[in-house]
Amino acid sequence: MTPIHFTISTAFMLSLSGLAFHRTHLLSALLCLEGMMLSLFIAISLWTLQLNSMNFSMAPMILLAFSACEASAGLALLVATARTHGTDRLQNLNLLQC
Repeated sequence: MTPIHFTISTAFMLSLSGLAFHRTHLLSALLCLEGMMLSLFIAISLWTLQLNSMNFSMAPMILLAFSACEASAGLALLVATARTHGTDRLQNLNLLQC
């Protein structure tokens, strides 16, 4: 495994473990998701460069567009949650309440 692949895999795993174990605030969960998407974007970009193929050249841009949509939806949910509940702590959110 090359150092670049090790670095990308480590960044993805650290973001995944942060999402799994440190779920106190919604903002920290969103930041972990953004870290995962960034490491995937870099990995797919490097994979496209290594293949030297034009067939997969749009894949990183499509992933980046989905990442931007995910970030905007997450921030909208964060603002809505902070307005209705007064905090962004995930323990205070109950999905059974309206």
